[in-house]
Amino acid sequence: MFEGRLRLFLVWLCAALFLLPVSLAVAQQKDGMGDLKLPGISSYATPKSETPLALSGGGAITLSAQLTDKGTDITRGLVWRVFKPVPVNGKLPMVASAHGGSAVFQLEPGSYLVHASYGRAGATKRITVGKEAKRESLVLDAGGLKLDAVLSGGVRIPPKKLRFSIYEGTAEANGDRALIIPDVEPNSVVRLNAGIYHVVSTYGAVNAVIRSDIRVEAGKLTEATVEHHAAEITMKLVREAGGEAIADTSWSLLNESGDPIKESVGAFASMVLAEGDYTIIAKNRDRIYQKDFAVVAGQNQEIEVLATEAAAMDPEEGAD
Repeated sequence: MFEGRLRLFLVWLCAALFLLPVSLAVAQQKDGMGDLKLPGISSYATPKSETPLALSGGGAITLSAQLTDKGTDITRGLVWRVFKPVPVNGKLPMVASAHGGSAVFQLEPGSYLVHASYGRAGATKRITVGKEAKRESLVLDAGGLKLDAVLSGGVRIPPKKLRFSIYEGTAEANGDRALIIPDVEPNSVVRLNAGIYHVVSTYGAVNAVIRSDIRVEAGKLTEATVEHHAAEITMKLVREAGGEAIADTSWSLLNESGDPIKESVGAFASMVLAEGDYTIIAKNRDRIYQKDFAVVAGQNQEIEVLATEAAAMDPEEGAD
C-alpha cells in the first residue's frame, strides 16, 4: 500500500512540474508582461521548469519599493518580476513574479535583476541572494499626474469629449516624441517616473487641441488643468430661417486658410471647433451652398445655412 501511495505522489509531482511553466505563461500574457519595456532589460523569457519560483534550499529575500528615497513602503499596486541576469537565446529568463506591496521570494543563491513597476513608473536593481534571509528596497523616484481641462471662464468640458495623451518630454531629432500613454481619461491618476512630460489635450475630434509641458515630482500628485478656446457647433441646411434641417446633406468645413479640416454627411453636422473663422459648404442633390462664420471660445451655437439662390455656389467652382 505504501508503494502505491508513493507511486501516486510521484505521478502528481511530475504533472505539477510539467504544468508549472504553462500556468506561468498564461499569467504572463494576462498581466500584459509581454508588452512591458523594462529599463535596462531588453527582453525576457517565460519561466522554465528548471527555474521554479520557490526553492526550499534557497534564501529568502524580501523586496519593498518606495516612491522617494525617504518615503514609506508602497503597500499595493506593485508588480514584481525577478530575472536571471544572463540571457538565454537572447532573452532574460524570468524566475518569479508577484503582485501587491512588499514581496518575499525564495531563490537559489546567486545574482538576479529585479524590476518593480507601479503603473507606468518602474525601476530595476541587481540583487545578490545568499542562504541567509535579507531585504532589498527599490526607490522608484515616481509621482502621480492628474489631468483635466476647462473652457474659458472655467466652464467644465463633458468628460466623454475630452482625452489626453502623454508623451516623452524630450523630442527626437526629427521633432517627434515617443508616446507613453494614449487616451487618458480626465481626472484619472497616472503613475509616472519623475520628470517632464509633453501632454496633448484633445476636446472633440477636429482641431481643439492644447499642448503643454508638465513636470511630475517624485512622491507628489501633480494636478494640471488646461484651458481650451473652443466651442461646440451644430450646422444644418434649411430652406428658411428656423426651418427643418434638410436630410442627405454633405458637409465640408474649411479653415481660415481655405484648407478642408472636416467632412460629414447627414441632416446635421455637429463638432467641436477651436476659436477662429471658418467656411462651411453644404451640398444637397446638385446644389452647393456656403456660409462663413466665426467660433467664439465657450459660446456653443447653431449655424443655419440657407438653401437659397443667394447662398448657392457654381457647382464647378465648388468642385475645385
